Amino acid sequence: MTGSLRPVAAPFVAAAPGGARVRARLRLPPQDEAVLRAVGAHLGSLAGRDLAARCAEGRLDARSRARSRAARKRALTAGSSSRWAGAITRTNEDQVRLAGQNLRADRTSLQARIRRIEARLAIQAGGKAGRTRGYATAAERHGKTIRLRSLQARLARVERQLAAGTVSVVRGGKALLRTRNTLAAAGLTEEQWRQEWESARLFLTADGEAAKAWGNETIRWHPGEGWLEIKLPARWPAWRTGRTAGTSCRAL
Repeated sequence: MTGSLRPVAAPFVAAAPGGARVRARLRLPPQDEAVLRAVGAHLGSLAGRDLAARCAEGRLDARSRARSRAARKRALTAGSSSRWAGAITRTNEDQVRLAGQNLRADRTSLQARIRRIEARLAIQAGGKAGRTRGYATAAERHGKTIRLRSLQARLARVERQLAAGTVSVVRGGKALLRTRNTLAAAGLTEEQWRQEWESARLFLTADGEAAKAWGNETIRWHPGEGWLEIKLPARWPAWRTGRTAGTSCRAL
């Protein structure tokens, strides 16, 4: 059989990227460092409350998600700004969506592992049926039976979460949270772990704007002169640093 081939498009030059992401270490004087930590802690507390509210709403369709985000953004704007509130709600919405994807992937993985163990348990120890082998010894077979019950219990919990539409999100990361119980193995003291945990829960994120130079009106960075400017939220614990709300913090 013959058929027409797909025509090859004419060569073209790809457009330049519309944005950039920069990772750098800021070397700040103590006062500016205190400002950034205070702002991050204030916005982090707002992000935590918003994430808890979003998780409590459960599964939402596209229209309900839009209404929910708009309402939560209005509530957050009073304690920050419209741009900060938009970044917080967008980030939390992404976290909830990713948590749902991970939960569904976990269900698929558990189902595959359960099917595999059940197929091998159906064969006597040391036996074989087609291309499937049973477990080598009775002791291994017994251990896999216990393992099967554990996987089935985990799958049941995941199924209940998916049916209810609830997800679990840990601000700061579940891996770092679990490290709290194994500080010696991680080579950390409780104070060091606490510093990492508090730093991971700070929030200093802003969505870019195409028409704005050097980023947006919230976080601006000049690559040539090497300064970073952050507009402070409308309401925040200014008494810690002496900076007034609505002003900008510039770090070189």
